[in-house]
Amino acid sequence: MSDDAREQRIAELRRALHDAERELRTLTGEPLTDATLLQNQALLRIAGQTARMGGWMIELPQRTLSWSDEVCAIHDLPPGYRPTLEEGLAFFPPEHRAEMVLHVERCVTEGLAYDLELPKRTAQGRLIWVRTLGEAVRDGDGRIIRIQGAIQDITARKQAERELAQQTALLDQATDAIFVRDLDHRVTYWNRGAERLYGWTAAEALGRRVDELLYRTPGSEKSFRESMARVLVVGEWAGELRKTHKSGRVLTVEARWTLLRDEQGQPRAVLTINTDVTEKKKLEAQFFRAQRMESIGTLAGGIAHDLNNVLAPIMMSIEVLRRQVREPDGQEVLDMMESSAQRGADLVKQVLSFARGVEGQRKPVDPGVVLQDIQAIVRDTFPKSITLTLRMAPERWAVLGDRTQLHQVLTNLCVNARDAMPMGGLLSIALENVVLDEVFVGMNPDAKPGRWVLIKVSDNGVGIPLESQERIFEPFFTTKELGKGTGLGLSTTLAIVRSHGGFVSLTSEVGKGTTFRVYLPASDGGDEARTAQARLPTGNGEVVLLVDDEEGIRSVAKKTLERFGYRVLVATDGADALAVFARHRGEVAVVLTDMSMPILDGPALITALRAIDPAVRIIGSSGLNNVVPEAEGPVLFISKPYTAEVLLRAVQAALATRPPEEVWAGG
Repeated sequence: MSDDAREQRIAELRRALHDAERELRTLTGEPLTDATLLQNQALLRIAGQTARMGGWMIELPQRTLSWSDEVCAIHDLPPGYRPTLEEGLAFFPPEHRAEMVLHVERCVTEGLAYDLELPKRTAQGRLIWVRTLGEAVRDGDGRIIRIQGAIQDITARKQAERELAQQTALLDQATDAIFVRDLDHRVTYWNRGAERLYGWTAAEALGRRVDELLYRTPGSEKSFRESMARVLVVGEWAGELRKTHKSGRVLTVEARWTLLRDEQGQPRAVLTINTDVTEKKKLEAQFFRAQRMESIGTLAGGIAHDLNNVLAPIMMSIEVLRRQVREPDGQEVLDMMESSAQRGADLVKQVLSFARGVEGQRKPVDPGVVLQDIQAIVRDTFPKSITLTLRMAPERWAVLGDRTQLHQVLTNLCVNARDAMPMGGLLSIALENVVLDEVFVGMNPDAKPGRWVLIKVSDNGVGIPLESQERIFEPFFTTKELGKGTGLGLSTTLAIVRSHGGFVSLTSEVGKGTTFRVYLPASDGGDEARTAQARLPTGNGEVVLLVDDEEGIRSVAKKTLERFGYRVLVATDGADALAVFARHRGEVAVVLTDMSMPILDGPALITALRAIDPAVRIIGSSGLNNVVPEAEGPVLFISKPYTAEVLLRAVQAALATRPPEEVWAGG
């Protein structure tokens, strides 16, 4: 710096100091002494050293750079060091230097201020992070005469942020749901495990109350309050809680709560770690139910044996008495006794079938012949207000089984259907051949791939409440009035079907009816399933939007469609599907949607999709009985669980409804 420039700089500093002194006098009304100025300067220097912050200035038009001692210390330089502007910029790594030069030039020429966080290399080669701020200073005529600002060393903060990010990444890898809530129960941290378990993203959960997110089932909020009271007193709590998924599905979790405190030891938040044990609890319930049924079976077998001994002499005595009693009234009494005893004997037979596991001789049986017998019984004995329809495949596969036991299965199901329609209704029986594949097996763990005979018994009666469906096959459980049912019909039905290597599925909706599906393995054949799958229709890269709130169904259907040549987009509910459809408008050829979903169900989604694109192709699916899509426009429909053949042929049929360009034109 030349002598003239130095003198000019000193004069400017004196003027600035004089202006500051005058402003302070105006504010305080008191003169500012040199001692006070020195004291304030010392305090500012200490503050800058503590905060690792210093000031800088670039004089224009000479572009001379001045650093305070604090800035020199940040760069590992001695106090009073005066680098050139080029030297000052050279401390930034090459990949960031151009960005810094751009901001400095825009501040010099346009007066644009900046505030940046960038890495630097010090004179000793250390990598540091700095926050650098710059602004323009203008003279009375509005000309930019210099730019000035500050530099702060934020290396420690950046290191803390990196460590926090690493810890957060580790927490996100955990399978457990981990989140933190404050004492007002508002979420302050929500890891990816919580996103996976509960369906709420971190963006959706942060700031919201956990009782609004997770405790929406009756009784769960009370458990939450009791547990919270415990953790505030003891400092921690562990136990099982019932929580609600975003979709409305109820979950069972093992929860561990820990009270977090601040530096003064005061409670400030609660750390929660939750493990999903829903499936574990279901398996435990199945295990305990199996144990209970085994115990009941052992007990029932013993009781049935004794009852047979009691009923046998009664039945024989009735025949003897018939020969001795001639009066009509006496004969009526004997008829009543015989009928009651016979009912008791039939009940004992059911109990023994359940207790012994319904073993018996197996031989090929035509299920159509059994159904014809059932048809005759229904028409002769059921009320005329019940209409029966029977539909059978022309070429029926045989099953290996006991004809008498299969007759009992179908009789039990038809009697249940009759009792569900006290005012009359429609009883439908259908027999068909089906080939079950990996798709169906993925939706029903009791199934195995191969050829099966399916018998469907449906009614449009009162339906079965959801809470009863889980227990409907338990021995002695019945929804009928006292004296109207034994509770052994369906348990015996299930035992017989399982002894034949089959399984039973149930779909029911209160007020709409019930369908029982009995699956029995066909007696012969093995390669037909693979041959049929080889003949299944394939896609040509068409995009299918798959909408279902059940992850298992989404996964297996997506894999199947992709395996057969389709591209698949997935959505977890109706609202999500609308967003995906909007993003990929013009690409989606077919929408396959579940009809019963939270947030936005199938019919509502179909209506919304039609509003966006009236020509969109749609396939509805549901596990409920008698579901009729309430939406405008054509909608194909398939019932759950479905096979790959049913799925692929439905997609093919939807694609064949009109040329694909009409879909794109509608978008």
